[in-house]
Amino acid sequence: MTTTERPAIEGERLRARIAAELERTRARTALLTDAVDDDDLVRQHSTLMSPLVWDLAHVGNQEELWLVRDVGGRDPVRRDIDDLYDAFKQPRKDRPALPLLPPAEARAYVRTVREKVHDLLDGIRFTDRKLVEDGFAFGMIVQHEQQHDETMLATHQLRAGGPVLDAPPPPEPRVRVGGEVLVPAGPFTMGTSTDPWALDNERPAHTVELPAYAIDAAPVTNGQYRAFIADGGYDEPRWWSVAGWRHRVEAGLSAPMHWRRDGDGWAYRRFGRWSPVRDDEPVVHVCFHEAEAYAAWAGRRLPTEAEWEKAARWDPATGRSRRYPWGDADPTSAHANLGQRHLWPAPVGAYPDGASPLGVHQLIGDVWEWTSSAFRGHPGFAAFPYREYSEVFFGDDHRVLRGGSFGTDRSACRGTFRNWDYPIRRQIFSGFRCARDARPEESHA
Repeated sequence: MTTTERPAIEGERLRARIAAELERTRARTALLTDAVDDDDLVRQHSTLMSPLVWDLAHVGNQEELWLVRDVGGRDPVRRDIDDLYDAFKQPRKDRPALPLLPPAEARAYVRTVREKVHDLLDGIRFTDRKLVEDGFAFGMIVQHEQQHDETMLATHQLRAGGPVLDAPPPPEPRVRVGGEVLVPAGPFTMGTSTDPWALDNERPAHTVELPAYAIDAAPVTNGQYRAFIADGGYDEPRWWSVAGWRHRVEAGLSAPMHWRRDGDGWAYRRFGRWSPVRDDEPVVHVCFHEAEAYAAWAGRRLPTEAEWEKAARWDPATGRSRRYPWGDADPTSAHANLGQRHLWPAPVGAYPDGASPLGVHQLIGDVWEWTSSAFRGHPGFAAFPYREYSEVFFGDDHRVLRGGSFGTDRSACRGTFRNWDYPIRRQIFSGFRCARDARPEESHA
């Protein structure tokens, strides 16, 4: 192969990969929006969420703005709707009152935009400028749509009525996992400067020095959380922060979202179906304040974001940080519960192939994991390609979640990927694991 042939072949491979990812992602969007009738598409199922039809046209509008107009330099498809689908100009609670595109028109719009994207993809050169280097702009749009697909999945969980989504149950446990793992003191590389589709808040790679600490080998389970409830954890202010207790009282929290008493136990509503709470599944639909209170009750704390990432990526044999806990290869169905293959978290021990070198399990998929860290930029952070993706959210208002959930797509999840939300949010697929400082004798073991 000559030096002139190699870039052309690599470009064709990248085009094929982008086209496949766009198609795979749109198929998921169609599944989530075709599963309900037009009345359900335009209805707001919760003030926390947009009508599904808003999300549908919004992903098309972002694709038009970035790929059709910016990357492709093409004429606008629908400039008149830009403000309607601007997430910063239109709060979620107000979106049902907007003159949104009706379902048929929204579907036609996203189809037209996609046709234009496929047309311009054929002629794109991935070396012209930073925005298209390694296909970044296309990867950004794939991840954006997949993030909205997970948001739409959360909307489905909030909708009333019978079930409309179906999926096989996750795999059963293959190994016994419990207790905690000691992570030795020392430096590790956090973030990335090389992952071509990593977003701005994941960059740049930098060295972080951490003291020794212990972290749970698995996420906190329903069974463990039920013990907290049974011990009066929701009625004891000493386990809660001041802000957490205030929210607990104001919101009337007494159990994870979507739980209800069922005889002597609990039942959990999942996408229109009630089923008994299973003790070995990771607890899901808890807010940061609930996670923090449980950790205090258990004599532990939530991990910092850096502690979570070191447990997930650091390889003690080489000292390098992996892309995922299991290595650098993309996740498969053997590694993690991702991509809406299943509709709830897998029981602990279901994915031994996805464990980190230190023996920490299910760090990727199943449930987003709350950390104690506020959302800020890494040292050397630079907003790209726009401030509104990350930088405007930096500060103490949001807490970082890591690892992805059963509803997170593989394209929008890696060992460096960062999510964030308000500490009171629990309609998201959020859980947690605990950590603690190492004891002196452990630190020098």
